[in-house]
Amino acid sequence: MQPLTSRRLFAALLMLALVMPILASCADQTVTTGAGGGGVAMPQLAAPAIVPAAVLATIEVRAIDLAFEPTTIEVAQPGRYLVRLINDGNLPHDIVFDDGTRIIANPGTTAEGEVDFPEGGTGFICSIAGHKDAGMIGKVIVGGAAPAAAVAHNDGHGGPLDTPIKPDPNAPPYTLYPAAAPSLSTGTLHEIELVTEEKLMTVAPGIQQRVWTFGGTVPGPVLRVKVGDTVRITLTNPADSELPHSVDFHASRVAWNDEMTDIMPGESKIYEFKAEYAGVWMYHCGTGPTLHHIANGMYGMIIVEPTEGLPPVDKEFVLVQSEWYLGPQGEVSSLAKAAAAAPAPDMVVFNGIANQYKDNPLQVEVDERVRVYVLNAGPSVDSAFHVVGTVFESVTKEGVVLNRANSGHWGAQAVDLAPSQGAIVEFSFAEEGLYPIVTHAFNFVGRGALGLFQAGDGDPQN
Repeated sequence: MQPLTSRRLFAALLMLALVMPILASCADQTVTTGAGGGGVAMPQLAAPAIVPAAVLATIEVRAIDLAFEPTTIEVAQPGRYLVRLINDGNLPHDIVFDDGTRIIANPGTTAEGEVDFPEGGTGFICSIAGHKDAGMIGKVIVGGAAPAAAVAHNDGHGGPLDTPIKPDPNAPPYTLYPAAAPSLSTGTLHEIELVTEEKLMTVAPGIQQRVWTFGGTVPGPVLRVKVGDTVRITLTNPADSELPHSVDFHASRVAWNDEMTDIMPGESKIYEFKAEYAGVWMYHCGTGPTLHHIANGMYGMIIVEPTEGLPPVDKEFVLVQSEWYLGPQGEVSSLAKAAAAAPAPDMVVFNGIANQYKDNPLQVEVDERVRVYVLNAGPSVDSAFHVVGTVFESVTKEGVVLNRANSGHWGAQAVDLAPSQGAIVEFSFAEEGLYPIVTHAFNFVGRGALGLFQAGDGDPQN
């Protein structure tokens, strides 16, 4: 080995002076390997600090039965959001976004998670088996651009708020249709003014349609007479109407080209008939295309009691099932949708408005005898009328009667009604609680065909 020259010695000392501070710094940051800390000290570089993305806002989504509220979420910009899933339903639900982020909430609980909303928006579903297909789908719109993924999820047949038109937060609230049945009209001659009205109507929260009506409501007013009575209808089509209208009472026996002819705006005519047969009957506008006039709101119920009347009960209600084929916001319903060979309504409803008796349950008491007059106004899909948690003890359907006191103690679970058919069902509730009103064609329950009876305070635990 050659002896160090002064130049080499100087270079070695200089290198040592440069390396020592680095070694001293590394000596302060070590991890120890081996049991008991007796291993070899290894240098470890400091990890870079991770700064979490800022949460821009909190988004609340409710899971109710088989629907999300809302189904469309709008945010101004992409970024990270805190999503709060509130499960108000009776089933477990989750919310799964297109990037795989999943938030799970059991019935009656709330869960949260942070989700990154990309610039193009995203979609979300409930991944619990069957819940997506039942309508639990939605989309996130970022800066006004709807996501392609969400469009792929949404086939337009979800819950009543998952409609093909965007809900308007400024739309007026719906007007609750009174479900209590009217009293029997007195006398034997019933002179009734029936005025057509073309108007805006809120048919679900945030959804307005320009409907055609009898008497300003959908359905039209419920009429109630008895066999042998004479019904004299003065039908008036105001001058400010845009269309001709007419009326057809299924309880009548009159020539189609007589009382049922169209009247133009500004005209009136009298439609008179004798009620000869008992039943729950439909009336509707027959002006062409009749399909469109019914689908856009021109239908109603007339109850014709037997001459001797009906036995008294504690409570009576009227429920008319019908369909909405939605047009653009604030315009008339879609004839093209209604005319499809395979009917696919956007909403199926009781008394004109989606879920109104879920929001406003029909109040009864335990053991009260309840009678419901049911009509399927259609125009195109069948009804399987059912009340969850009870049995129909008496059914009168299109003149066929199941008596309460029949010898075999037979009951009924549902009443099948084709479009324009009616029935009377009677039942009672054995305990306090909530009892859903549905059509047992459950693909429509998530589209608005859902109500509730509330027996007592609605709590079976009391």
